[in-house]
Amino acid sequence: MRLPYGVFSVGGDAPRVGVRSLDAVLDLSSADIFRRPSLNAFLAAGPREWAAWHERIDDQRGSLPAVPLSAVELHLPFEVADYTDFYSSEEHATSVGQILRPGQPALPPSWKHLPIGYHGRSATVVVSGTPIRRPAGQLAEGVFGPSQRLDIEAEVGFVVGVPGARLRTADFADHVFGVVLVNDWSARDIQAWEYRPLGPFLAKSFATSISPWVMPLSAFAELPPVPQAPAPLEYLQPAGAGLDIRLTVDWNGTPVSSPPFAGMYWTPAQQLAHLTSNGAAVRTGDLYASGTVSGPRRRSQAGSFLELTWNGTEPVKLADGSTRGFLQDGDTVTIGGTAVAATGEVLDLGAVTGTVVG
Repeated sequence: MRLPYGVFSVGGDAPRVGVRSLDAVLDLSSADIFRRPSLNAFLAAGPREWAAWHERIDDQRGSLPAVPLSAVELHLPFEVADYTDFYSSEEHATSVGQILRPGQPALPPSWKHLPIGYHGRSATVVVSGTPIRRPAGQLAEGVFGPSQRLDIEAEVGFVVGVPGARLRTADFADHVFGVVLVNDWSARDIQAWEYRPLGPFLAKSFATSISPWVMPLSAFAELPPVPQAPAPLEYLQPAGAGLDIRLTVDWNGTPVSSPPFAGMYWTPAQQLAHLTSNGAAVRTGDLYASGTVSGPRRRSQAGSFLELTWNGTEPVKLADGSTRGFLQDGDTVTIGGTAVAATGEVLDLGAVTGTVVG
């Protein structure tokens, strides 16, 4: 099936599960597993049930109750059990290293040996459209205040369905249900002051936005992974497939970037294997994100404004004539996504949007 799942309500009634079909939501709540305010019960059902329901929904598509998309309220599609974010674009990691650690090697020594990540806060994952309040924090020695370098990170997220531990890359499709779009909002001034030696903390834990629709993993075409040298350790092999996902980033309605996910160095299968390699388990509803998606053409493929404006020194001109280095109050960012389906069609992954408020 090539329709994404989400949770919706109409006129304040009980949230329930549906799938998006063009400009309508098909109501699935006649089945008990979908008469719920989250996808978690369905996520836990596993690949055989997922496949059976995909086929059943495809067969019944013409007879399912349809509600106009414009008439529904969309909710967080699943209860987020845990949240992990990776750092898997070589282009992004290189640029960030050059900006934040000038004169030093851009990539940490371990970067090409393992998928680097950090543990986020599941309680701050919010659905697209939720206002993003500007965070405050320590900006320098003796200085506390609102972030002046508020940024975005355009990412792809993976939603775990079936629990497990010490998973191999070959286990990916047996445990991961589907894909969402992610904006991992980041306060770069807070980050620059706090991140050594343990990495991101309060600079990222204030809000992470996700799209309201989860596209099943089975819908995607698979690509060969990016070549990796040196060869990863055995538990990270085989690398698993890449995905031909193409993101778009709009800043106050102005298209500013088109990051390509297909060039990510570490695959989602490797990320899952590394995440569980120490014995830590994943649970139903766990979310892990790819890290910022950036391509080799910085001025048109950067997945963060830190890179796009080179830490604010090369501001972007928007359609209204204004310029930006980082986000101002009232700014709206929308990250959209499309992908190639296993059938060759184009999948619409929807969008994740957020507006900054003071």
